[in-house]
Amino acid sequence: MTARKSLPPIHLHPILMLFIAIAFLTGTFVELLIIFCIVLFHELGHYSMALLFKWRIQGIVLWIFGGVMETDEYGNRPLYEELLVTIAGPFQHIVLYLILFLGMLLNFLPSSILEMALYYNSLILFFNLIPIWPLDGGKFLFLLLSYWLPYKTAHQTIILLSIFLSFILACVFLFFMPFSLSAFCIALFLAAENRVEWKRRYYVFIRFLLERYQNGNVVKVVDPIVISHHASLMDVFAQFRREKKHAIYVTYPGNRRKTMDENDCLYCFFQKRRYDLTIGDIADEIA
Repeated sequence: MTARKSLPPIHLHPILMLFIAIAFLTGTFVELLIIFCIVLFHELGHYSMALLFKWRIQGIVLWIFGGVMETDEYGNRPLYEELLVTIAGPFQHIVLYLILFLGMLLNFLPSSILEMALYYNSLILFFNLIPIWPLDGGKFLFLLLSYWLPYKTAHQTIILLSIFLSFILACVFLFFMPFSLSAFCIALFLAAENRVEWKRRYYVFIRFLLERYQNGNVVKVVDPIVISHHASLMDVFAQFRREKKHAIYVTYPGNRRKTMDENDCLYCFFQKRRYDLTIGDIADEIA
């Protein structure tokens, strides 16, 4: 593997550039450098695990107290892969604790630097475990939701919950911790990120369906879907779950019923583009 493929493109978010400028003006550049190194080490944990599973990765975007590994694989890989990629970042902090404690024993850095690194290592770890998307806590909660709920419902639920929690955090920092302006800005930033994610929710859902259609689905359980003949294809897709194969039972008046495979529905949507037909019409065509 070449060096070019071993390291992803790393980009700095504008909010991090703002904090860099503030750090130069306030003389806190050493603190920011420590935070930057911890966040980068955290994100390289995600990247290394994703690379192990051969994920397609566009790069890493770093922002204050966190970052995002840019990939279209979330929602399209087996749950265990996404779980391991998610927890690989927080695991890096455990490694950092060991390195820092070893550094204290060997005295290879001033104690003030090591203590500051320990403080920010803990702060960044617990911050990333908050159940807000796209933090690791939010991704972990999304994995749990998508295991129990249809994918579309789970995705929309985690976004709405994240927006709500972000504004709650912003209010707490604004009214109860008046000197935490940076934390207030980060809470608003998370709310803005989730607002963008809400706007692209349809794209994310279509990507989930397209990946399922083109590359198949990791199947662990067969889960039937019973739906009225009046329903649309999107009504059917809204009930699709991860790692489950769906047999579609279309019900008609008079207790009449027809059975379809989920691949028939996906084929009609992506290949035939029969958006105007109900699921009953499609079942009649196939029959």
